[in-house]
Amino acid sequence: MTEPDKRTVVALGGAGAMGAPAVEVLAARGDIAELVIADRDLDAAERLAARLAGGSTPLTPYAADATDPVRLRALFRDADLVINTTGPFFRLGVPVLRAAIDTRTDYADICDDWEPTLEMLALDAEARRAGVTAVIGAGASPGTSNMLAALAARELDTVDDLHTAWPVDVPFVGDDRAQDSAVGLSAATVHWMQQLSGTIRTWSSGGPAERPPLEAITLDYPGRGKGTAYTVGHPEPVTLPRTRSVTRDSTCVMVVRPLTAAYLMTLRDDIDRGRLTLEEAAAALDDPAARRLARSVANRLSLRGPGALPAFFALAAGSRDGRPHTIGARLVASPRGMARATGIPLALAAGQILDGSVRVPGVHAPDAVLDPERYFDELAAHTDPPRGGRGEVVAVDRA
Repeated sequence: MTEPDKRTVVALGGAGAMGAPAVEVLAARGDIAELVIADRDLDAAERLAARLAGGSTPLTPYAADATDPVRLRALFRDADLVINTTGPFFRLGVPVLRAAIDTRTDYADICDDWEPTLEMLALDAEARRAGVTAVIGAGASPGTSNMLAALAARELDTVDDLHTAWPVDVPFVGDDRAQDSAVGLSAATVHWMQQLSGTIRTWSSGGPAERPPLEAITLDYPGRGKGTAYTVGHPEPVTLPRTRSVTRDSTCVMVVRPLTAAYLMTLRDDIDRGRLTLEEAAAALDDPAARRLARSVANRLSLRGPGALPAFFALAAGSRDGRPHTIGARLVASPRGMARATGIPLALAAGQILDGSVRVPGVHAPDAVLDPERYFDELAAHTDPPRGGRGEVVAVDRA
């Protein structure tokens, strides 16, 4: 089998916190004709290109405006693949994907908003007609979480329940809040507040459901026992039921201590009642008011904690050979810090598109088209410290 020709890649938002780790991984591949670091901050794009200069991949800094549809299409027209880390995705996800489809450019992103995920999935027929392969939500959660779900669900003949979980304030090998704060978390935190207020999409009793966030979900993880986690608005309950044929329930939950969950509930209530904007709620995470804290402490008494639940996992329950089974897949090693844990998976997804392993036109969730074994084998090289393969990155637990 002949190797595919070298291709041109545009990294939209490539000099940002999430984009830069993806650019670093792609620049090291050696099979890219040109890697365009397209960012609204041209100085940052030039600094990143200078830092990575000298390798086998030509790097081109480019001043990009993701809100300008004409310039966006001009940028994409000569590219084979665009990776998108610009946000917020509820504003920019759909327009950027539309530009990629219009220019017949393959696409991958890190979208973690469930609302635009639905809109982007609705562009599947247009992408297929254009011959465009688009993988959406290929970061940490969604992304790595979807690949964990694929490992767990594939051991079952039928999947009744499929849940994904990520850590908030519990110990986790990939956690590095100091590093994250250095690159800036404000946009991500505002997004988080949005997904903790109003209503969110889950999958309940075999169909889509609108529910309030921060509902308590008790899960029984194989070999560890029961614990309680709390729902958050995320794309996994939108995409996993489509790819895994979930017959009953699917949620995305946060593994979080009771007092933190109680404080998040207080912020949620104040947002929903118009007492706080999303930005004010995000700021209140770092500088909580005494009165709000007091309300949270009172609410905390009725909340359960995570018990022995892992920090980052997928949990599938269903049947195999006519008997009930529960399968858990948990992450035991990760790139350090939220920026690298999100950007590096995007580069790995892009790699499977670039080398022709994924060549299925349409708009897809990661677990619909990516090879999970290869994904975790490659992720192992980027964990801190690097691991030798997927067996040192993921543990699969059975009951």
